[in-house]
Amino acid sequence: MRLSRRTAAAAALAGTATLALVLSGCASSGTGGGTSNEPITLTVTTFGTMGLDGLYKQYEASHKNITIKATNIDTGGNALTDWKTKQAAGNGLPDVQAVEEGWLGQVMGVSDSFTDLTKYGANKIKDRWVPWKLGQATDPKGRIIGYGTDIGPEGLCYNSKLFAAAGLPSDRDGVASLFGGKDATWEKFFEVGKQYHAATGKAWYDQSGFVWNAMVNEQKEGYYTKSGKLNVEGNSDLKGLWSQLADGAKSGLSSNQSQWDWGGGKAFTDGSFAVFVCPGWMLGVVKGQVTAAGGDATSGWDFADVFPGGAANWGGSFLTVPTTSKHPKEAAELAAWLTDAKQEVSAFQAAGTFPSVVAAQSDPGVTGDSDLTKFFNNAPVGKILASRADGVVAQFKGPDDSVIQEQVFGPSIKELDSGTAGDKAWDDAMALLKQLVTDN
Repeated sequence: MRLSRRTAAAAALAGTATLALVLSGCASSGTGGGTSNEPITLTVTTFGTMGLDGLYKQYEASHKNITIKATNIDTGGNALTDWKTKQAAGNGLPDVQAVEEGWLGQVMGVSDSFTDLTKYGANKIKDRWVPWKLGQATDPKGRIIGYGTDIGPEGLCYNSKLFAAAGLPSDRDGVASLFGGKDATWEKFFEVGKQYHAATGKAWYDQSGFVWNAMVNEQKEGYYTKSGKLNVEGNSDLKGLWSQLADGAKSGLSSNQSQWDWGGGKAFTDGSFAVFVCPGWMLGVVKGQVTAAGGDATSGWDFADVFPGGAANWGGSFLTVPTTSKHPKEAAELAAWLTDAKQEVSAFQAAGTFPSVVAAQSDPGVTGDSDLTKFFNNAPVGKILASRADGVVAQFKGPDDSVIQEQVFGPSIKELDSGTAGDKAWDDAMALLKQLVTDN
């Protein structure tokens, strides 16, 4: 995610800014909308590959008075910047705002500026979602401020052609066993990577940032403890993971690609790397990148039911209704419809976003064939993601979680991939941590 860098001077204004965000949201609260026959335009802002774009026309067809004006921002980081800017200004926010899991620490700090969806029937449908997803969208006052779209259980994408050329197993079951199956570890992941590098002279994964994010996300506590305390400096678990990551980069396992770029997708088709960490929503990204580079299902990408370290969740989003909406009732109804089982199945088929709605997870539209399964060598993508979701509990995200990921560790990740020693890169990250983040 891309965030505005917080300097020491800006930090002094943080309390005032937070208060302003809350007041601006409350002062501009919507009035409740008009009658059911009144022509209404609802604005929606999403980001990345959420798989919702094809659903808006369906909703308009069954709601003749409603026109949907949708905006999709390229990345979650840019969407966060857009939300924060408009939130601070007190205007410009859409009727339905998509919020990413990594923003939750910041969102909950201004939760009063989001509509309490229990006013529009949330309690009647709250059993729709896996319990921890609903819990994430419930603020400290017990207000439900978001309807869950997807969750992000992680498996491993791998290129079967590159694996076979390196003398490694290339079928899905063989690959899962190669990494240790249910007992897969990061140690084994890097060990196999070194074998691949020795056999081919090529990098193993695209860049260290996504690997680090996956490592951190599967810990019981990440950058913050469950009680909301900063949990980075002096954290032996995180430092141990960092050492493994640093050794991997030193051993030539990182391709040092630019996040969210990959040379316009060419790195996915030219053999630059062989494995890729894949939460469900990333499957659509992989397919899109390969296609953008002129590739197709014959490019060799597959999806295995295995992940180093066990069950892990990366990402997943929510649909919220800012209090600035002039039509909160209609906006809440749209958000509820977009996150019902049938629509979450459609979103999965479009983008691989694994449903947070329980009924959708076992739907044939998720467990059966789709364009994604065809692209990933007929992998049973939905069944694999359901398997990977078993045991997932989302990690608590603190107020500066995204700042730490992007601005504290981001530069040091680039240092690792450019040859800087692990201890030096860690120390540089800790220096940035002290500059940019305070433990409230």
